[in-house]
Amino acid sequence: MTPWFVYLIRTHKGMLYCGVTIDVARRFEEHQYSKKGAKYLKGKGPLTLMWSQQVQCKRDAMQFEYRIKKRLTKAQKEDLIQQNISLYTLFSD
Repeated sequence: MTPWFVYLIRTHKGMLYCGVTIDVARRFEEHQYSKKGAKYLKGKGPLTLMWSQQVQCKRDAMQFEYRIKKRLTKAQKEDLIQQNISLYTLFSD
């Protein structure tokens, strides 16, 4: 199975963007320099890759992305970055 990653990018104004990919370096470069990057990040550079975590499969990655975007406050996302908590532990419901 191909490993998937969930990642957080910080914009120049401090906003956090969450995404999923199989190649974090490639995807981050797309966000910065390519038209393939997320519309949300257009014009919000410079961007900083703050955190990424490998998960078991695409399904898990997409579920964690949704949960991070919908359930976590910015403060909780900052804690995730600082403490590097396992997503499987954080969302063990």
